[in-house]
Amino acid sequence: MLKKLRKKLYQSDSIINREKFLNTAVLIPLYLKNSEYYLLFEKRSSKISQPGEICFPGGKFDPAKDKNPCETAIRETIEELGICRNQINSAGKLGTLITRMGAAVDVFIAELNIESADTLKINKKEVEKLISVPVKYFLENNPLEYPLRVEVHPYYFEESGKKIITFPSEELGLPGKYHNPWIVKNERTLVYKFENTVIWGITAELIFAFIKLFGEC
Repeated sequence: MLKKLRKKLYQSDSIINREKFLNTAVLIPLYLKNSEYYLLFEKRSSKISQPGEICFPGGKFDPAKDKNPCETAIRETIEELGICRNQINSAGKLGTLITRMGAAVDVFIAELNIESADTLKINKKEVEKLISVPVKYFLENNPLEYPLRVEVHPYYFEESGKKIITFPSEELGLPGKYHNPWIVKNERTLVYKFENTVIWGITAELIFAFIKLFGEC
């Protein structure tokens, strides 16, 4: 029994109950220009969700198209940036970020074989424009840090005013603190400012993790 359990543990995903999350994958694209590395970002189109925000290429894992999350990240990068597969040199996986909104984001790093971002034919339906930032900027400038108050609500009110109980804490006999919204924690939110561009949230967290690794190389 223990032998079988060890085998299962070796094969299992390190994220418990992964299936309950929105599983996505992103690629952190690097490219070399004049002997200096740049990070490549997208400004999201006004026609899609989270319009105008700054992000890395990526999207939802699709088991019908992708064998694994790395393939998701590469497929989405090809679709969004208009780049060829042979121009993407994958370096490996940075890690997995679990977001407060319930998404599991698998993060990969790759170097793009391009001379500049201007050579790419972006998908205008999803990407408004590309933004290149020297890696050096992030090495020399720490992000701003803000606390966001995260709460759990056991009920909510419809527009009509009707109270909808989603977690019957009183009925379950739980302590009184759980009968009303309770604080989970004040969660760190990072913000980078580069010229007139504001990069925050998940993308800023990924930059922060990447720069920590890059600085050790």
